[in-house]
Amino acid sequence: METVVLPDGRTLEYLVEGPAEGLPLVLHHGTPAAAVRYGPLAVPGIRLVLISRPGYGTSTEDPGRSVASAAADTAAVLDAAGIAEFVTAGWSGGGPHALACAALLPGRCLAVATMAGVAPSEAEGLDWLDGMGSENVEEFGAAAAGRAKLEAFLNHAAETMGEVKGSEVIEAFGDLIADVDKQALVGGFADYLAQSFRHALSGGIAGWRDDDLAFTKPWGFELATIEPPVSIWQGDQDRMVPFGHGQWLAEHLPDPEVHLLPGEGHLSLIDNFKLIVATLRRQAAA
Repeated sequence: METVVLPDGRTLEYLVEGPAEGLPLVLHHGTPAAAVRYGPLAVPGIRLVLISRPGYGTSTEDPGRSVASAAADTAAVLDAAGIAEFVTAGWSGGGPHALACAALLPGRCLAVATMAGVAPSEAEGLDWLDGMGSENVEEFGAAAAGRAKLEAFLNHAAETMGEVKGSEVIEAFGDLIADVDKQALVGGFADYLAQSFRHALSGGIAGWRDDDLAFTKPWGFELATIEPPVSIWQGDQDRMVPFGHGQWLAEHLPDPEVHLLPGEGHLSLIDNFKLIVATLRRQAAA
């Protein structure tokens, strides 16, 4: 794990793995999560960059941050790592942050993928909570009610997620996962998610809280301004970020390559990671 000190004094933790000559890929983690190694994410020819967003792991919190804030933070990490151009992908709550990099770093970001990524909460024509598991409905209801209500909810949830083991992940997810996701939670994947949750919440709930609050307000950029090529990946069995989010993004992002996948859930979507990376590589080279 490496760290970079930002101009405002905050510190971000990050990992860079893969060949120095590989195509840099910034993978924005979900909510909650952090920069944790996972072997299947290592794709030949790719230099993978993982960043713990503010408030996760040992990264300093940044209260009041917006989704757009991720672009400057990402640029600072890339500068520290000696990386100029890159591609990016965001999984789940990382999706909006990847789109922020595409919108606000157009001279550096060559392509972007959103993997089961969240749509804007104010998205016209989208019932944002429709199809979400009961835990997410309660969580974002608390977020809409304000910081105090959200902190109370997350502090309680973190009692479980902050100590969870791989063998307990299915139970911890509760109503948030469909059968296809339960089938995906075997062996190393469950252990990786548990490790990511534990590290993310090791310093408290600030990262989780500030992600949720950022999702409930304007992101700080316009989707229509995104210039790099975009691909959208979404499963119709997703109970964390429902299928409607992917459909809405497909209709509102500039000329995206759309992969709406029948039978895939939220977690099982990671099985498509090599194909997602191949798509990013192809788009970056176009």
